[in-house]
Amino acid sequence: MPTVVLSRRTLAVVVSALTATLAVGCASTENGGEPAAEAAAPASALTVRDPWVKAADSGMTAAFGTLVNGTGADVTVESATSPASPIELHTMAMKDGKMVMQPKEGGFVIKAGATHELAPGGDHLMLMKPAAAIKPGDELSFTLTLAGGGTVAFTAVAKPFAGAQESYDPGMGHS
Repeated sequence: MPTVVLSRRTLAVVVSALTATLAVGCASTENGGEPAAEAAAPASALTVRDPWVKAADSGMTAAFGTLVNGTGADVTVESATSPASPIELHTMAMKDGKMVMQPKEGGFVIKAGATHELAPGGDHLMLMKPAAAIKPGDELSFTLTLAGGGTVAFTAVAKPFAGAQESYDPGMGHS
């Protein structure tokens, strides 16, 4: 029988490949010999990039950011909560020739592998009655609830923003 000589690098690659194969094999039989179901929970693959809140001394304000869906299926955000305020999912729409904010029927749908922007003048998380002033630099925690029951928690920093001079007062067409 011939002698086989392997370099350290080749040996390391072979050992790594065998270890990975064994790990996959063990994981697939955790359920009494049945292959393990891949539980790619949408909540774990939905992230919020660059979240922020418009600072406000009083009254309603909003939270923004980019919802990133890293899954192969659409994900729907049905609701949101925060200890700082009751929250509604809102959008801006034309009504009688004016841009007005209104609740977002059906929630925010983030297509598979895509992003969904929450931005001033568009979709946003509306903080309806903040319990206290939201000052620049404050950190607010949020939890998004997804269709199917998953949740995504994130923290957003408050910052001053004049933007398009939008107002989140009740008289601005909020229904």
